[in-house]
Parts: sequence; structure tokens; C-alpha cells
Amino acid sequence: MRAWSKALAEQLAYYRAVADEYERHAIDAPGRDELLSAIDSFRPTGDVLEVACGSGIWTGRLLASANSITAVDGAPEMLARARARLSGTPVRFIQADLFSWRPDRRYDAVFFGFWISHVPAERFEPFWSLVAEALAPDGHVFFFDDNHRTERELIQGGDSIVVQRQLLDGTPYRVIKVPYEPVELERRLRDLRWNITVKGTSGPFYWGAGTR
Repeated sequence: MRAWSKALAEQLAYYRAVADEYERHAIDAPGRDELLSAIDSFRPTGDVLEVACGSGIWTGRLLASANSITAVDGAPEMLARARARLSGTPVRFIQADLFSWRPDRRYDAVFFGFWISHVPAERFEPFWSLVAEALAPDGHVFFFDDNHRTERELIQGGDSIVVQRQLLDGTPYRVIKVPYEPVELERRLRDLRWNITVKGTSGPFYWGAGTR
């Protein structure tokens, strides 16, 4: 963890700074409609844990079927937007370091969007241990992400998982962005004894769904 502490700190700083303009940075690429259809087809019931909830965009979709949601994020600015968006709904918000937080209960489903690519390789297995700890024995997991990285972002070359993102005012931040391919990611999860299928779209997006 120590080797990545500086990069992860700057990544969190980026998400704190980008909160007010986050939705203006959406990727305009093929496959988005396929991704949205897959997300809408995941209709979890019972109690749901959302990891890296951000500004609550996806949290609202989960509320269409879930009884309650626990939404965790490391950026207080993102959580403030989520609380405002979802005022009066059965959502419990928690601000926490996603690499050290531990769940206080088990959930019927665990969900996270645009997050797994921001987890460095050294933290991949511990993160999935957290998911396993949070998931009820018969619970389900759903996640999605993208492997989109522009040439301008690759300040350390294409082999590096560190890229540079910019705010609308040009302020630069370095973040982790692992460009997973669906087949590779599914294999890694099966090596950790997860029964999760990962599917790609006609563009850079992918999603995974399954069980322990």
C-alpha cells in the first residue's frame, strides 16, 4: 500500500476537486447505451452496498428496486452532492477510505461503477476480500467501468497505470487507471474464486455480474 499511497492520495484529491463538474467529464464513446441497458437490468432487492458512490448518479437507479442502500465514498464533496440528490431516500452515506474501510454488516448485493480501474494491482485482491466480507452468502455483485485512456493522459507511457486527468480549468491530477480487458479481468476474478462473468460493449465500457 505504501508504494501507492502518494498516487492514491492524489487520486482522492482529484475526485474531491472534480465533484462540482464530474458529470461534464462523461466519456462520449460507443457502447454507452449497451452499458446503461446492462445497469438497468441489474435490479437488486433487499439491502445494497454501493462502493465509490460518487455524486449518487447510480445510487438513484438502485433505489428503483432496493429496500435500502449504504453508499460509501472517500470524497466529502461527492457525498454532499449525493446527499442533496437523494434527500429523503433510504440511503445511508459513509465517508471512508475505500482501501481501509470495513463493512459493519452483510448485504444482499454489492455494486460499484467506474471504480475497479482505479484500484492498483497490489490492492486488487484486498479489495475483493472486502467485497466478499460485505456480501451475504447468496448475494450478488455488479460492477462496470471502462478502459478508455487518451494519448494526452498517458504522461508516463502506455505501460503505466498512472494517467493525468485535468479539471475544466486545466488543473492536472494523476490518478490510477488500469485498462482492463474483459477476458483478463474475468480470469483474475476466477483465480480469486469469484463466479463473475465480465462482458464488453462495442466501445470501451464493460460490466461484470455474478456471485462468490
